[in-house]
Amino acid sequence: MILKARPKLTSLIFFIFILFFIILYATGFALPSYDLSEDIPRPEYPRPEKARAEWVNLNGWWDFAVDYSESGEEKEYFKGKGFDQRILVPFAPESPLSGIGNLDFMKVVWYKRTFRVPEAWRRKRILLHFEACDYRTTVWVNRKKAGEHEGGYTPFSLDITDLLTASDNLLVVRAYDDVRSRLQPTGKQSHRLHSYSCLYRRTTGIWQTVWLEPVPDIHIEDYRVFPDVDNGEARIVVHMNRSPAEGEITLLVKAAGKEEHSIRKKADPAVSFLVKFKKPKLWDIRQPHLYGLDIVYAHQGKEIDRIQGYFGLRKVEARGKTIYLNNRPVFLRLVLDQGFYPDGIYTAPTEEVLKQDIEISLGLGFDGARLHQRVFERRFLYWADRLGYIVWGEYADWGLDISRPESFFVFAREWAEAVERDLNHPSLIGWCPFNEKWEDEFPGLIEGIYRLTKRLDPTRLVIDASGGYHCVSPDVYDSHNYEQDIARFKAAFDGLLQEPPVVFVNGERSRHVTYAGQPYFVSEYGGIWWNPGQKDDKAWGYGARPKSEEEFLERYKKLTEALLFNAAVAGFCYTQLYDIEQEVNGLYTFDRKPKFDPAIFFRINQQKAAIER
Repeated sequence: MILKARPKLTSLIFFIFILFFIILYATGFALPSYDLSEDIPRPEYPRPEKARAEWVNLNGWWDFAVDYSESGEEKEYFKGKGFDQRILVPFAPESPLSGIGNLDFMKVVWYKRTFRVPEAWRRKRILLHFEACDYRTTVWVNRKKAGEHEGGYTPFSLDITDLLTASDNLLVVRAYDDVRSRLQPTGKQSHRLHSYSCLYRRTTGIWQTVWLEPVPDIHIEDYRVFPDVDNGEARIVVHMNRSPAEGEITLLVKAAGKEEHSIRKKADPAVSFLVKFKKPKLWDIRQPHLYGLDIVYAHQGKEIDRIQGYFGLRKVEARGKTIYLNNRPVFLRLVLDQGFYPDGIYTAPTEEVLKQDIEISLGLGFDGARLHQRVFERRFLYWADRLGYIVWGEYADWGLDISRPESFFVFAREWAEAVERDLNHPSLIGWCPFNEKWEDEFPGLIEGIYRLTKRLDPTRLVIDASGGYHCVSPDVYDSHNYEQDIARFKAAFDGLLQEPPVVFVNGERSRHVTYAGQPYFVSEYGGIWWNPGQKDDKAWGYGARPKSEEEFLERYKKLTEALLFNAAVAGFCYTQLYDIEQEVNGLYTFDRKPKFDPAIFFRINQQKAAIER
């Protein structure tokens, strides 16, 4: 039972109330973590593709503790004991923005805060959502275990209704994260104390938004959009959380804010709608038309649940050596984006900063990115959808020893969660679960994950192991090549023009898989070292650093044109968009300052490719 809220205090009493608690805090007393909306970091709704009107953001200051002895449960931290620090959620404790900035290994960390459930949510189920917490998470509500989740990059939800009280509720979170275990995917997080080479600062524990959401007992759980560009229609399948005994589901499709379609059907566990468009508008690169979507569950004319989302009509496929988008040949002009921020590490300090990286990339003449060695947050994909920016989805497979047979189950579970989360985003055109895997893999693992991906999502392109050996014949054949000599770089791919083609491959085992004439994608190249004036002796890039700006730009131009003007190359991905810590091969600095005039790269990158002519 939830008690009614107290009447609103007068301004004077409220001021005295706040002043009193500020004094208490200054003298060492602990404050409960109530929501003060103006102080909440990352306040935007975290799941824009499936939004409900009511929610509460739990970001903000939490109590925090590092459990170096891994004995927190024995010490009853879950009862609210033992917390000696404060942390700003959703920033990881390694980041400056968290208020902690601890760069040491923290295998176990604990979080604590209190919250109240709004009176208006009475008689609804209360879901507690974590957008991401690295790596193995255990949650207690009011000293009782609410649930667990394993995986550092995907969201999870817990129904905590039966654990709640009418007043303050105690929320405690434990995160176990052992990046040196080789038993969990860690991506580009350093397994040494400090960053080195292309491995960077770690992200432990909560690093995306934590939030509450009320839902009715029977509610809309998810939906899936299957666009059919050729027939000008879309199949939309709505899933309920459990079988409704009665009621109906209405699908509302909007264009430019105006209702274009309204279809009503009897409610079932899964309901399929076919939406036909008289004049379909397609989602495309830099021309991102999106349809609005409302899904309403009602009974006897009374609305029970509503979610709002959006979708785009978009088709991607491989035909021969070419990738087609909406039946038009396209050359992939992509850049490597690893999603790191100087002050937030994995977490952008604001949504504007998140969006800015896409705008920077578009301004450089790139049409999209490989979202490299991690799963980006949903708000990033939302802005990619909104801005017409194509992306490849990847996973943080580095750090997981896939020569061990149990790794298949670890990887398959977490990868499936990532794929299923992002199925409806039109900006996402392909999947690549592994990066640069070589000779020590567990037999069958990469093949198995490739086939799993194709089953989960047959509508997108899939690469098995980017820049590694190809153990199957993937939809797109790719390679990595950081050769800096223009003539040698060009010659490596001119062999594709011969008959039969002479194919540049990474690793000897790739030679055992015959190139089948599919699109050839140079998914990493360049990486030109450029950091004049920087004295850090740990800094590095690929190849010898150019002696002048003119030499840098000439090298970039010639390397890029070697791919653009090769009729057997379907795309490129330049390394990389911005510097990250000691890796200084970005076109922007780590704090997002341009090293050169972006218009120069735009002119080079946007030249018509041979495969598009």
